Amino acid sequence: MNTKRYIAIITAAALSLLTSATVAAQQEAAAPQAATEQPSQGAATDGTAAEAPAAAAADTVQTQTAAIDPATATADALWQAANTAYSAGDYARATELYTAIVDKGLYSAPLYYNLANALFKSGETGGAILYYNRALRLAPGDEDIRHNLEYAERSTKDKIEEIPEFFLVSWVKKLRSAMSCTAWTVISLVLLATTLALCLVYLLSQRIPMRKTGFYGMTVTLLLFIATTLFAWSERNMLVKRNEAVVMSSALSVKSSPDKSATDLFVLHEGTVVTIGNTVDGWAEVRIADGNKGWVEIDRIERI
Repeated sequence: MNTKRYIAIITAAALSLLTSATVAAQQEAAAPQAATEQPSQGAATDGTAAEAPAAAAADTVQTQTAAIDPATATADALWQAANTAYSAGDYARATELYTAIVDKGLYSAPLYYNLANALFKSGETGGAILYYNRALRLAPGDEDIRHNLEYAERSTKDKIEEIPEFFLVSWVKKLRSAMSCTAWTVISLVLLATTLALCLVYLLSQRIPMRKTGFYGMTVTLLLFIATTLFAWSERNMLVKRNEAVVMSSALSVKSSPDKSATDLFVLHEGTVVTIGNTVDGWAEVRIADGNKGWVEIDRIERI
């Protein structure tokens, strides 16, 4: 009787976990998305953008996109018009239209990516780096986003030497950022269900080889479950806390204290990424990659 109860309880738990994993995946897929594809031409920032059409065609495109009112147009209409403007080389108009979609409360990795490309082409490096980072948070495994972000970062004025990390720490961070929080959560739930199933094998099997298989398999999957859960927790914290920001001003003086009359410690330029610490009365304590820190006006930076 006890054995049957154990089987029923563990089976129900496993089914519940797998159902939760499926729901999590469906929720991620159902997240508000204004964009489902990138512009058909010229998304890269390394000079591979398609050539602008002939003058007459460009005038036609500008007339078509000018007819779109960002305040009243649907997200789909804005998306198509923005892609058209981008392909025609009208990056300012493309930026305006992509931004209008974001202002509607919609988001997706392709939307942020395209907006970042348009901003970079318009010479707004800070905004481009901001939206490349936001796109990367939603699609951490996308190499195109990562490549364009690195390209944009090379154009910033601040060349900051990062504090060296132990190679194992760097490897773990790289592995963690390979997938999103939701993906790690789904994997961890599947591993937990597998651990419970192997626990059943260990507890109920009468054969020694099967009991050994169940025990060692359960140990391995349990360790993997703990690791993936930590990855999911870490990724979620990064998304929720949003403690990284991008300098949006062309030049920003970092002060020794949250006061405009305080001593200037150093100057940061547009596009530099900082880590935010304490905040007080419109000021934020920031730290840069080399470990230096100070205070800046919070309205001069924007959280990723």
